Amino acid sequence: QVQLVESGGDLVQPGGSLRLSCAASVTIFSINVIGWYRQAPGKQRELVETITRGGITNYVDSVKGRFTISRDNAKNTVYLQMNSLKPEDTADYYCNADLRTSFTRRGLYWGKGTLVTVSS
Repeated sequence: QVQLVESGGDLVQPGGSLRLSCAASVTIFSINVIGWYRQAPGKQRELVETITRGGITNYVDSVKGRFTISRDNAKNTVYLQMNSLKPEDTADYYCNADLRTSFTRRGLYWGKGTLVTVSS
């Protein structure tokens, strides 16, 4: 059973930084796409930033130049470096991965989320 475990959420002041981590609980055969989504209170979940196996990134315009996604394949971990945080970045952040645990077994997985609160 694949589990994605997020960490790094916290309360931070506007303009501050946080780094989120998402680690897979099992050895991964390959990752097609992995990344981050967020859901603010009363809003729909939205894509924040994702990265493909080939290194192509996709992100929402509101985080351009502020957030950076990266991967450590050896550790089965993906990171989201968030700088210049704004109150509107406040949300639960979820890790999402389209991955294979073997050549024949592919699935789409979600973590349980980590809360980021940007407030003074």
